[in-house]
Amino acid sequence: MKAIVFEQPGDADVLRYADAPDPQPGAGELLVRVRASAVNRADILQRRGGYAPPPGASPILGLELAGEVVQPAGAWQVGDRVMAVVTGGGYAELAAVPAGMAIRIPEQFSFEEAAAIPEAFLTAYLNLFTLGRLQAGETALVHAGASGVGTAAIQLARAAGARVFATAGAENKLALCRELGAELAINYKTEQFAERVMAATGGAGANVVLDFVGAPYWAGNMAALALGGRLMLIGFLGGSQGQLDLGALMGKSLTVASTTLRRTPL
Repeated sequence: MKAIVFEQPGDADVLRYADAPDPQPGAGELLVRVRASAVNRADILQRRGGYAPPPGASPILGLELAGEVVQPAGAWQVGDRVMAVVTGGGYAELAAVPAGMAIRIPEQFSFEEAAAIPEAFLTAYLNLFTLGRLQAGETALVHAGASGVGTAAIQLARAAGARVFATAGAENKLALCRELGAELAINYKTEQFAERVMAATGGAGANVVLDFVGAPYWAGNMAALALGGRLMLIGFLGGSQGQLDLGALMGKSLTVASTTLRRTPL
């Protein structure tokens, strides 16, 4: 098969379109002919040498894909249109996909549209609901609201009956957040998000915060969270190191958790 490969870390010019070994699906895995994939930040980090795939994963880039089943498993049949998150291998003509991770593509979706869904929406769902335990009537604060995961999180939280606040750094991004369902869109460049959140909730705070930024937002997140709130860390775009005051954690009985979807057990 053909795939996009690289031998040495670097910028995009290290990528080559070349021959690669066909994947060998294991028990309970589909073989999928890939029709579309997507570019995630994790792919860029791996290409630069900063995010190695987990043991046993394909070294080929690509964490999500859409295509057609060519070798079925479980209830899937040859020709079924599926989309999925994978631990690697999306940038290739063929990919192995655990049958339980495959999602049927709705008829109205193109392969290109479907390929942009799995990583963003599964990351948002895992952190908001499975780990963050967000409930209807609660408040979620979504940082980087105009990002892929951010846009998914806004829509999912709103659909679940939660109040949704979002941060972004440009007016067009703030407008997008509002269009997707954010009740409050905060410009982090000109406003203190914790102050806006507390004012909008009558001093109660947000029940769940979804944060991609990391250390620079720690104090603000602590201030913005409600009693018993949950901080979900899924990135550190702003840095991973800084001063840590544990007082707010105990004072509000807060929970802090972090995940990477790629290493989450099936």
